[in-house]
Amino acid sequence: MSRRTPTAAVISLIAASALALSACSGTPAPSPTATGEADPQASAAIRLVLEPGNLDIRQTSGSALDQVLMDNVYQGLVSRTPDQDIVPSLASDWTVSPDGLTYTFTLQEGVTFHDGQELTPEDVVWTLTTRKESAEWTDSARLANVESITADGQDIVLTLAAPDSSLLWNLTGRAGVILKEGDEIDYQTAANGTGPFSMTSWRQGDSITLTRNDEYWGDAAQVAEVVFAYIPDNQAALNAALAGEVDVLTGFDANLKDQIEATGDFALVLGQSTDKGTLAFNSNAEPLDDQRVRQAIRQAINNESFIEAQASGEVQYGPIPALDPGYEDLSDVAPYDPAAARALLEEAGAEDLTLTLTIPNFYSTTVPQILVSDLNEVGITLEVESVDFSTWLNSVYVNQDYDLSFVLHTEARDFENWANPDYYFTYDNPEVQELYAESLAATDEEEAAALLQEAARIVSEDSAADWLYTGASVVAVGTNISGMPSTNVNERLNVAELGKSNG
Repeated sequence: MSRRTPTAAVISLIAASALALSACSGTPAPSPTATGEADPQASAAIRLVLEPGNLDIRQTSGSALDQVLMDNVYQGLVSRTPDQDIVPSLASDWTVSPDGLTYTFTLQEGVTFHDGQELTPEDVVWTLTTRKESAEWTDSARLANVESITADGQDIVLTLAAPDSSLLWNLTGRAGVILKEGDEIDYQTAANGTGPFSMTSWRQGDSITLTRNDEYWGDAAQVAEVVFAYIPDNQAALNAALAGEVDVLTGFDANLKDQIEATGDFALVLGQSTDKGTLAFNSNAEPLDDQRVRQAIRQAINNESFIEAQASGEVQYGPIPALDPGYEDLSDVAPYDPAAARALLEEAGAEDLTLTLTIPNFYSTTVPQILVSDLNEVGITLEVESVDFSTWLNSVYVNQDYDLSFVLHTEARDFENWANPDYYFTYDNPEVQELYAESLAATDEEEAAALLQEAARIVSEDSAADWLYTGASVVAVGTNISGMPSTNVNERLNVAELGKSNG
């Protein structure tokens, strides 16, 4: 079974989790349409929240790095759309053998790196082989099932030891990023990819600037320059937008809709995401080792409250969000019912409980306040312990020393965590693990998704956690901007089709 390294996974979820505590409801609103003629020499400024610690796409985990560099600067054989479809990139097409053991990718011709060097099949073989064999490279374990990587002319052939329905998806991420063999750049501070933009400057603590790659092998980017400005505070970001300093605000607060739209220069857009507001239960210790207690907590919590408090929302109720394969509406499993929650606690002999919620301190007080209030109604006293990330990582993630914990898990298709008994969720169900393994081994996409759906229902029925809401991509887009993605922008932000008009 292929799994990510735990540390890489948690750094990724934490990196993007600081972006927002908001969710989407219903059909996402379309991005506004620019009213003037696009200016190919324009510079567009986009507000981001979390800055990466360095630029090393090989070894540095975190959505903050993916958000800027993936698709824009670095590419793989395949990529993903914001809606999670797998599409060609450096490979013009691919085939999969009927037995699911051989993947053949046809490499695009005429591709060059930003330093002018040609992309060769040997570069691809070297990169993927090095990724697979280098434990320190992020997501190397995702290629563990690949037995050989070879080139035959422009064809790249991956041969697997056993079928792996997640391989193509894995190749759309870090596991599939293609680098130049023998490149001597300082990956900590520089980048050399094949994408529509090259990275030209990084003012640490301020911004990262990408410049259009005029030698790009595909369709040219629509603007000459994109400046990603790091402004963590939403009020400061609002002020910057109203002052004309930024054209787009990502990770925004939907409660500020009226302020950002007041001048008519911006429109608030709510897009779907795979961000999962997860309330983890430590089922290794009393009283949370009792399914009745866990279910009681779930039924005591009114998930709609998070949606209302955040001015937008989408409830989830299970481990798989709507954008991911295997999603099912699981609202019937543990519906909001305080009376039923009190009855379950009485049946379990667990009345008048006191529990501790350990939560990273970069979150707002919205989630803890709702949880404290709802649980108090059924006789559970919730004490909130807001800690810095290093403390959370050590006590909760590594030592699993907690009662309840909240984190916004941002990664798409990460059900594997529920099939990993060593993960900090502490959930250990052999039936779920077997279903997940069968899903990976499936050679049919529908079969793989059906197996995940079956496993997800079991996880929810076990009340392995509570999934409070699915977060949103909350984006304020200038009316002079076109082509701005609005789905899953907290994880990856492809700006190749973004345009900026003069009017």
